[in-house]
Amino acid sequence: MNLPKTAYILLWFPKPSETFVFGEVLALWKMGLPLKVFTLYGELGSGLSEEMQRVSAKAERLGVPFLKTAHKEVSGWRKRNSLAFREVLNKILFRRWRGLEKTGENLWAIMCAFYLARRFEEEGIEHIHAPWACGCATAAWAASMLTGIPFSFTGRAWDIRPHDGALGAKAQAAAFVRCDSAHNIDYMAGFLGGDASKVHLVYNGMNLDHTEDAPVAMKPPYKLLAIGRLVKKKGFDYLISACKMLKSYGVDFRLSIVGDGPRMAQLKLKAKMLRVTDRVSLLGHIPHDGVSRLIRDADIFMVPSRVNRSGDSDGLPTVLSEAMIHRVPVIATDVAGIPDLVQDRVTGLLIPQQNPEAIAQAVMTMTRDRESALKMAEKGRERVLDVYDSDRNHRAILELIRNHSSSTRGSLPVS
Repeated sequence: MNLPKTAYILLWFPKPSETFVFGEVLALWKMGLPLKVFTLYGELGSGLSEEMQRVSAKAERLGVPFLKTAHKEVSGWRKRNSLAFREVLNKILFRRWRGLEKTGENLWAIMCAFYLARRFEEEGIEHIHAPWACGCATAAWAASMLTGIPFSFTGRAWDIRPHDGALGAKAQAAAFVRCDSAHNIDYMAGFLGGDASKVHLVYNGMNLDHTEDAPVAMKPPYKLLAIGRLVKKKGFDYLISACKMLKSYGVDFRLSIVGDGPRMAQLKLKAKMLRVTDRVSLLGHIPHDGVSRLIRDADIFMVPSRVNRSGDSDGLPTVLSEAMIHRVPVIATDVAGIPDLVQDRVTGLLIPQQNPEAIAQAVMTMTRDRESALKMAEKGRERVLDVYDSDRNHRAILELIRNHSSSTRGSLPVS
């Protein structure tokens, strides 16, 4: 198979919380795709697994040092192709972005695109892909305008809900749009006049080899585990409120919350005010190497995600699938892409969001009936094995890229 030279554009790579993107890149390399990763920001020096550290040097990064030469890249394209230069300014730069953070990210992405466009031509890139629909996709879109190289992007979670103000324009210009959960198919098609032909559902791939089944002792004190960034959409404040209820009901348990983020102090204060610090531990960030051990030691995996007022929500949390593949019983809220995996009382317990009482009742239901919990966990493991088949899903991504590359489409480069 003649595979096209491909560029991936990311904000960071590798990133500890984006193991699915890291695994995707490794899999495509293994399949022979000539893929080069470019990042808009610098290098993350902490929290990387040993494997991530080994791969990190392969990415080409911009970040703060790019400021020294950015003006040369921009002026170079203005002199070389004023028509394409004006198109980028008119269609992308001079538009209203939503929110200060999104505005800053996208303006940086546009500036980086002038450098990336030159590098893509030097490398003979035939397709550009952004694994996120945020500034990564904006840079891909702008570079595509400058070079004529087709681009695509993946829409997942926070990058599309709420969107940055240009999601529809990016979707219309893209060769294809990939979604990693069924929840987003109709949503993305809505930006294309309801036409979903350009939108493709391809779940993330996971390395499912050598996974051990958790013993799930389900004996007091019951071990509850939650993993994620400490941000509002994860719903950990409701989980801590549920712990207060469980304690008052006489349930003997211990909850470990793994992750770091801006709400750490707030969550610790909440646990203190509710007098559950003897039951709740906030462990901070743990490298991915140690996550499997924690999951295997859990009796129940908790996913209390919520949809923020802004529309920001989880997509389909990777840690949920990691817990299910280890045959850990799961309790999760019925938001975003979570129902793709968790079917109520089939593969886990599905509960309404922002409801501490529902969380507490679900925990008591599971702890009282280990046999039923394990049956759901077994079905959950089967579901993950089917949905996240690494070879099938990564080959689907490879085929999409191959079928939409410049060599396949016969795209003419901008002169």
